[in-house]
Amino acid sequence: MSAASVASTSMSPTTRQVWTRTRGLLLALVIVVAAGIAMAALRSGNQHGRLDPRSADRYGSRAVAELLKDRGVSTRVVTTLDEATTAAGADTTLLVVAPDLLTGRQQERLSTATASSGGRIVLLGAGPASVDTLAPGVTTDSPAPVSARTPQCSLPAARSAGNADLGGERYASEVPGADSCYPSDGLPTLLRIDTPNSGDTVLLGSPDILYNDRLDKHGNASLALQLLGSRTQLIWYLPSVSDGSAADGGADGEGEEDSSFLDLIPSGWLWGTLQLTLAAVLAAIWRARRLGPLVTERLPVAIRASESTEGRARLYRKADARDRAASSLRSATRTRLAPLLGVPPVDAHSPEALLPAVSAHLHTSDRDLKALLFGPAPANDTALIRLADQLDALDREVRTS
Repeated sequence: MSAASVASTSMSPTTRQVWTRTRGLLLALVIVVAAGIAMAALRSGNQHGRLDPRSADRYGSRAVAELLKDRGVSTRVVTTLDEATTAAGADTTLLVVAPDLLTGRQQERLSTATASSGGRIVLLGAGPASVDTLAPGVTTDSPAPVSARTPQCSLPAARSAGNADLGGERYASEVPGADSCYPSDGLPTLLRIDTPNSGDTVLLGSPDILYNDRLDKHGNASLALQLLGSRTQLIWYLPSVSDGSAADGGADGEGEEDSSFLDLIPSGWLWGTLQLTLAAVLAAIWRARRLGPLVTERLPVAIRASESTEGRARLYRKADARDRAASSLRSATRTRLAPLLGVPPVDAHSPEALLPAVSAHLHTSDRDLKALLFGPAPANDTALIRLADQLDALDREVRTS
């Protein structure tokens, strides 16, 4: 057999076929990766310097820091808990950005250091994870959308500012003398409670009034300046993952409980994975239904019997299926011999009907016909070839006798 014939009957796909089958999937993958990179770049640009008083981005807070500077209030940015607790005092306002990011141990240290400082603490977006420790006696409810709200309270700063963009976390408190402002469905989104030594704690449900792009709307600037400018110094605390106190178990040796891998994954990624899994299952069901039952179709071209035989033989050889090959050879031989010997087609594969007819026709007993026509599978390729030769010889002998 020539090399050209071998190549033409090969079952392996060509490079062109592989490319044709996979190019759609590769294109979809490239589009998904490109879209992910673009979205990450856009989001990272929008969130750069979020609530940082040194940032002039739309979500930065440089504008309010400059206005406070004009009013004689100095702003100092700190990123560690030690710096924040050391700087807190009666003449300072301590602004804590995203207090929920602090560990339980950090919250306890911050609460202990500022409980009797006599200064003001402003907590931005404090939720259930931090409000119990940093604002005892205060509870949270489901968040509300940020929108322009009216003060509806007697707090001078709120009454002077008027409407402001507030929302987010909603609070409830039974602490005497608390000021509950800018309510949503009856619960305030700004809450001020007194602390010892003439200090107080202010909880803002959302930080929107401090953003550069929102400071000039409604009474946002007035409210921000009055809440952050009541003392001569403003300590702007931006919690950082590099802060050593986040991993410090404390002097008493009692640290935070070890977090599992799932605890470290943001909830958004878990929901995204669940949605992708559901989409994959639905896609599999959709494709399976599209396949439908098998149907018989006419081949577009005529295929020679020799090519079909050679192709099947190659598959058997590749799968090392000598048993299937031997069974196919014996079955074909029995099917051809039965009508020649007068055996009904339904009994062609029955040893009790076929073997006596073959023996009577040949009048010989020098071979084991049962082993030849109904025997076990050959042990190797040589035995398989020998079986094929013997079956062919038996077929010729029956036809010529």
